[in-house]
Amino acid sequence: MDEPAFVYFPDDYRWSAAMLLVLGGAASGGAELDEVHRVGQRLRGRVGDDRAWFEEWTAMALRLEEKGRASAAHPLTMAAFLLRAAHYYHIGERFLQPKTADGFAAYVRGVECFRDAAKCLRRPRIEPVEIPYEGTSLPALLVHAESDREPPRRSPAMIFFDGFDVTKEVQYFKGAPDIAARGIACLLVDGPGNGESVRFRNLPMHHETERYATAAYDFLARRPEIDPERIGVMAISLGGYFAPRAAAFEPRLACCVAWGAIWDYHATWKERLERIARSEETALSVPPEHLFWVLGVRTREEALKKLEGFRLDGVVQRLRCPFLMLHGEGDAQIPLEVAQRCFEAAGSPRKTLKIFTRQEGGYRHCQTDNPSLAIAYICDWLEDVLKA
Repeated sequence: MDEPAFVYFPDDYRWSAAMLLVLGGAASGGAELDEVHRVGQRLRGRVGDDRAWFEEWTAMALRLEEKGRASAAHPLTMAAFLLRAAHYYHIGERFLQPKTADGFAAYVRGVECFRDAAKCLRRPRIEPVEIPYEGTSLPALLVHAESDREPPRRSPAMIFFDGFDVTKEVQYFKGAPDIAARGIACLLVDGPGNGESVRFRNLPMHHETERYATAAYDFLARRPEIDPERIGVMAISLGGYFAPRAAAFEPRLACCVAWGAIWDYHATWKERLERIARSEETALSVPPEHLFWVLGVRTREEALKKLEGFRLDGVVQRLRCPFLMLHGEGDAQIPLEVAQRCFEAAGSPRKTLKIFTRQEGGYRHCQTDNPSLAIAYICDWLEDVLKA
């Protein structure tokens, strides 16, 4: 097969993409190749069975959690085991549709493992926080900037939103420690439709990202260690809609990073649903039922109605802050021409489009085949723009 990227399950795009997602967390302590391969080997012959996927990842996570908690006398060892357990719990639960009681229980264990690991870590320093939002709150993780200055000065910060189907705990392994090491704080947020917010707080996804981006900005601006003039926003995958929308309507945001592109999410899903109805192959990261669940609807018609607002034409033209977009040349979920169209329309005087090619790597969706390339590029850009 003429495919330079690692494909674990050649006959299943979704499962292979998920294996890349979890392996991509290895550099930040979120995975171990042997553990991932052991789970993969047990899933051979059951490809597409999402219940089996959940059970095998949960079993591996539970073994690591038990090892971690048995290592309490050695906090850094405990943290290492619990971080991987948290990642595996959430990777396993992603595919469950409809959601189940044991799935929610595993998800909670993932949240708890991550929080307990954070208590053990010396660096980066991770603080679970709640962001006040429209009469309730959004759960988040504040990864504090690392600094060798004495006394430390106020640091810049990035608000980092989830995409369509990940969580703040999964997002941590997508570059948060690297951003903190550059002297930039990172606020990982489960926005409406994501993570704990949709599972336990009845907050469905909506298109007005600026509502919760403003809440996150205000939260950070009140922190004495954060410089309110240097707070930006970034997001991944569907975050290619979330981040530009937020920066277009919240002018206090100092910069914007779209890790992956979106132009018209309504059109994207209209085509996907039509292909699914014709039983044609469709590149999706999660089961299609996930769409209805995060939007809080039951039918195709209701979903498409809700998606009418998820369009960036007339929105990205309002951008004025520095803007970075990253996209893979071979992205099977969102074609490259979508990224090019969105980037050309962006109104930012200072804007950069980084296209990762097949030759250099990182050419799959959101650089899942080599996330380190994207993380380094983002971090360098943020250092230059935010003067970290």
